[in-house]
Amino acid sequence: MKRKRIRRGPVLFLLTIVIGILVYIFYTEFRPTVIFGLRDDYARAIPFQKVPVGLRSLKAEDCGSCHQEIYKEWKTSIHAHAYDDPFFQAYWNKDKHVFVCLNCHAPLENQQPMLIQDIPNDRVERATQIPNYRYEKGFEREGVTCAACHVRDGVIHGPFGDSVAPHPTKFDPAFRTTQMCHRCHSVVSGPFQFYNGGPCGTYTEYEGEFFMKEKGLICQSCHMPKVTRPVAKGGPIRHGRRHLWRGGHDPEMIKRAIAVHVVADPPQPVPGERVDFTLTLINAGAGHKIPTGDPDRHFSVEFVILDGEGNIVEHQAETMGRWILWQPVILEVYDNRLLPLASRDYQFDYDLPERATDWKVQVKIRYHILTDGQHEMLRESYGLTGNDPYVFTIYERDFPLNETLSVALDAQSTDPRLGCAKPADANTVG
Repeated sequence: MKRKRIRRGPVLFLLTIVIGILVYIFYTEFRPTVIFGLRDDYARAIPFQKVPVGLRSLKAEDCGSCHQEIYKEWKTSIHAHAYDDPFFQAYWNKDKHVFVCLNCHAPLENQQPMLIQDIPNDRVERATQIPNYRYEKGFEREGVTCAACHVRDGVIHGPFGDSVAPHPTKFDPAFRTTQMCHRCHSVVSGPFQFYNGGPCGTYTEYEGEFFMKEKGLICQSCHMPKVTRPVAKGGPIRHGRRHLWRGGHDPEMIKRAIAVHVVADPPQPVPGERVDFTLTLINAGAGHKIPTGDPDRHFSVEFVILDGEGNIVEHQAETMGRWILWQPVILEVYDNRLLPLASRDYQFDYDLPERATDWKVQVKIRYHILTDGQHEMLRESYGLTGNDPYVFTIYERDFPLNETLSVALDAQSTDPRLGCAKPADANTVG
């Protein structure tokens, strides 16, 4: 009796159709369209805020008529440019202007042209939206503006309980805690997203046991350094804080967070000899991992051998950051960033040629806001404009590969640029 042959073609075709349907269902019904999950406090904008009695508007410029120094500082901050930052705008183009990004980059309902009525099953692409009749056109360009933190229910909230002002004021103890930073700096994972602490989890990385309990430091201690001055024009002198929020976009802030030390064996190499270098990179000044924030941020540690003519004859580079699988699920595969007060050694060795004259090793640490590939993609496909730098050299030093190497190594202990970073004063007033 003959068996009927099953034709593979139709079976494979049906199997392909089934797999295609399952993939479609997975991406449209289960996998989030953004790289983070929703949480109640940032799933929607901060509710509409009315102008407090005594003020003309919620715009920062009007606040600045009295709070002049604070306004000048705010204008230089990344908070003030959270909306018009070219990197944000390019990524937002990539994400098809999904509304939820605005809830941190222009967080007030007053700043957003649409109102979110419902988010079915947390699918942001299916959110029900209606026009916001109270939207103030152009106000979104102020990003994280004064009112985003300080105005609630027609009252100015702040860290002082004895203010005398031409508008209603209220003491809010949250301004003296890390809670003020939680909403936007503790973004959580969503379904089928397996991060180690979230995609932008600086808040959850904070080493509260040591920095907060033993040192009395909070986020503001470093990112809003203390200052003694009048809070408003003509007001009493107070112990307050500068409104700068320097962080991941400021190479000087990154330099403050690290300490670097280099040793060599032998310390006085001669031509024809092998020399071993060890670079120790320390997270000496940050209360969270470095680098932190956006998952693309990373360090590269480089050793470059240059001959007497300045030609590169050897180059070694290692990376510190996060390695993330983005499809079909988001999986954080590896994270070798430095915890607070932790260190890591990077090794490099080289056999000097017999006739090596005036050779040197260049040691460099660079900080990358995003990868070269991401930068090219954003420029070519998503309208990244401007020439804002995205790679910064935060440490660079040349060491001669001869008998004077030991002198250059000893100089590290007297060079103030190479010492341990010092956090801002632990005073948490303000």
